[in-house]
Amino acid sequence: MNLNNTKVIGSKLSCICLFMFLFGQISTGQVNWITFEEAETKFQTEKRKIFVDVYTDWCGWCKKMDASTFQEDLIGEYLNDHYYSIKFNAEQKEDITFNGRTYKYVKYGKRGYHELALEILKGKLSYPSIVFMDEELTVIQPIEGYKGPERFKKIMTYFARDLHKSVPWKSYLQSYDPVKALDSAMVVKY
Repeated sequence: MNLNNTKVIGSKLSCICLFMFLFGQISTGQVNWITFEEAETKFQTEKRKIFVDVYTDWCGWCKKMDASTFQEDLIGEYLNDHYYSIKFNAEQKEDITFNGRTYKYVKYGKRGYHELALEILKGKLSYPSIVFMDEELTVIQPIEGYKGPERFKKIMTYFARDLHKSVPWKSYLQSYDPVKALDSAMVVKY
């Protein structure tokens, strides 16, 4: 192969990659984390459920969940398609204005907690915790503890598909089929 052919092939590959990137054909599967304020702004144009990953900087299981569960492409893509995803440090000191109220940090002992964490976790500050909220900004359910990728997939699809309204969790688990649980658009990619 001569040098001119190599340049032409390289140029065509670069154009194809650029085209795919610009038009969304290449997906990193990374979760698009936003703030509570950004989610509320997005609500003005499109209502969605909200997923909140509640963590602290010192929590080892929180870091493990970040390194495993939230790194899976399928999970990232599904969250991005069905939820506004918020990563929330339950001990952050900055005020958060959400749903018409301003929440503050509360000093308690050596650390403290954020009022919004206390509210969405229904008074039980445990880390990591995940919280699902509906399209009316109401907490559906907080769930405490580390969730590995397979368990998390079951949970995220259960709430995204509104099955929590009609199907008991145990029944859902017994009939869970990963191919059926995920939208057909997601399954085609894999």
